[in-house]
Amino acid sequence: MSRFSRFVAFAAAVVVAASCSRTASVKGVVAGAPSSDIVVKQLNVNQYQVLDTVKTDASGKFSLKVDVAKGQPEFVYLFRGDRKIASLLLEAGDKVNVQTDTLGTCIVEGSEESLKLAAIEADYAAAKSEMIAISEKMMSADASEAGVLREQLSKSYIDYYRSRVLYIMQNSRSLTIVPVLFQNLSETLPVFGQATDAIFFKNAADTLETVYPESKYVKALRADASRRMTQMELLSKIASAPEVNFLDIELPDVNGQKVKLSDVHKKLTLVFFWSAEDVAQKMFNLDVLAPVYEAYKDKGFEIYQVSLDVDNGLWARVMREQNLPWTNVSDISGGASRYVSAYNLSKIPAAFIIGGDGLTNAPITNAASLRKILEKELK
Repeated sequence: MSRFSRFVAFAAAVVVAASCSRTASVKGVVAGAPSSDIVVKQLNVNQYQVLDTVKTDASGKFSLKVDVAKGQPEFVYLFRGDRKIASLLLEAGDKVNVQTDTLGTCIVEGSEESLKLAAIEADYAAAKSEMIAISEKMMSADASEAGVLREQLSKSYIDYYRSRVLYIMQNSRSLTIVPVLFQNLSETLPVFGQATDAIFFKNAADTLETVYPESKYVKALRADASRRMTQMELLSKIASAPEVNFLDIELPDVNGQKVKLSDVHKKLTLVFFWSAEDVAQKMFNLDVLAPVYEAYKDKGFEIYQVSLDVDNGLWARVMREQNLPWTNVSDISGGASRYVSAYNLSKIPAAFIIGGDGLTNAPITNAASLRKILEKELK
């Protein structure tokens, strides 16, 4: 083999090795931080995970390697103490140079995605700073000035929201849109907090799945997008539903047939959320609900009982054993059920009465308390 041929073969091997690399290398310098500990953290979906601690030399230089699977870029952050001094979005095979200081003023070379990440973080910090400044002025402003400041605050939010929408549309194939979608300008003000923003989450997940199908960040985004779409669809159904004085429920019974609450609604309906895992709740069915139901069913009383058991087999078995004569349905989403939030459930069992006055909470603890309600409503 000629010298040239050997060189070509060697070069090809280097290229192949680089393309198959499962690491990213980072070299850099932290100005003003000689012989300092730099903590390397990786974003594990929604929390930081410490990967390593490296030490700068006498001139502030450091180097490190990060495991990065091909096709699964990682968000990696460098900290000195509690201060974040560099943000990186690393791909397998990246060779990145970082120049930063103890305040986090950072320049990155060798990673286009890291440059984008730095830019969106700078925009985010500027927007938060502007809104905080306006909010602080409002605290000491008089009524007329406060009105002007509120308009400024609203405009500041709208301008930033529109800029982020534009960013995710122009960078739909970049993982940097993921942190943008989850930004919060305050504890109670997410940038993308409107119900219809679910569409942005879904579109982002659809596109990123074609680029990074195995990324844990994309999988988490898909899960959140699905949750938001479900919520948006539920709100849409509520808005377009015929006017009723209670939120309808539609769930499968023990035979798998979906039954609507509105279809079984009588003069007075008890909506009862429970769990078949709880022995006390099972006994409540037999000792309280069954005899009262038998006494009042012909007077216009109905029960729509909702199981929040994730173990559908357990619930079905209890249904067969107890042979309850009223409507029983199940939501295997358990605590994640959309009806838990819709009915503002903090614990189960929980009872609601649908009668002439609409939907009301029902403080039912025993047969006597239930009979008292029925005697009043079913005159």
